[in-house]
Amino acid sequence: MKKPSKKSTISQSHSIPASANVSSSAAEKIKSLRKKKQDHAKILNRLLQGSQTALGQAITLVESNNPTHQEQASSIIEGAIASAGKSIRIGITGVPGVGKSTFIESFGSHLLKLGKKVAVLAVDPSSSISKGSILGDKTRMENLVKEEMAFIRPSPSGDSLGGVARKTRESIMLCEAAGFDVILIETVGVGQSETTVHSMCDFFLLLKLAGAGDELQGIKRGIMEMADAIVINKADGENIKAANTAKLDFKRALHLYPAKESGWMPEVLLSSALYNEGIPVIWNLIRSFEKKTLENGYFEENRKQQSKFWLLQSINDQLKQSFYQNPEIKTALEEHLQAIFDKKTSPFIAAKQLLEKYSKL
Repeated sequence: MKKPSKKSTISQSHSIPASANVSSSAAEKIKSLRKKKQDHAKILNRLLQGSQTALGQAITLVESNNPTHQEQASSIIEGAIASAGKSIRIGITGVPGVGKSTFIESFGSHLLKLGKKVAVLAVDPSSSISKGSILGDKTRMENLVKEEMAFIRPSPSGDSLGGVARKTRESIMLCEAAGFDVILIETVGVGQSETTVHSMCDFFLLLKLAGAGDELQGIKRGIMEMADAIVINKADGENIKAANTAKLDFKRALHLYPAKESGWMPEVLLSSALYNEGIPVIWNLIRSFEKKTLENGYFEENRKQQSKFWLLQSINDQLKQSFYQNPEIKTALEEHLQAIFDKKTSPFIAAKQLLEKYSKL
């Protein structure tokens, strides 16, 4: 009698019914987890090959608050780190109406003609009431969005500091891993968001308007100190004279500020994004900045300091999230709030007691 051949483990897994000890729901969960692991591995491989579809999927996982998605995003980012960091990161900001989207489309189109791969991470303001966001940057950049070598990703600002999307830094790394050599980061407007964007870009470009009272901003510190270049946009038609006057005003204002650590002296330029005027000069200026800071070591040192900043920032964010989501702290927080309202304790004493309680959990 012929002895039946022994089936492989793989063939047995398809033919033998599930053990009575393993429920069908548990089996489906295991299959789902395996599928998800394969899915994010495939996304990473395709992303590293330059797939924009995979890049979009990866950024969606990064932006998600779903714990499973966050775990998958972490795996993708870890796999992409070695391929990141090979771009010039340019932060672009300015008051609403200054023409940021038009400028970015004109600037991006110029870079594409030079053979660059351009990624635009544009942060759209979210409603504080409905939490909704228009995400209209692709509409405003109707020509750039059609280009094969360009990637535009509008993201809702949510409740993050100043409107800069919480995961923008990770998105920058993913864009670099996908082969984009110029990353443009557009902020919501003027405010605290500029400080955040400045901490994740190499070159910070400030767009200004002439003849709109915007010149007065030059007197203020903060954003002016951060700028590596100021561009007076919409310098065309009847606005040329006002633009030249504003250029002189800003030049004088820049001399009032202390020298930058980079050794770079910010310049003031004119442009008309609508008519593509002044765009090549701006790119040449950025290239000069990159060359100078690479030579004096500031470029790499600045990126190291940015990484340190984001490490500490991430620790702070995760500690804060862990603190407020702890069930015991939630209960204790309500009790201490009531004690404050009843004038039985002060906010400072209550905070100290809450942190002491948290440290013992």
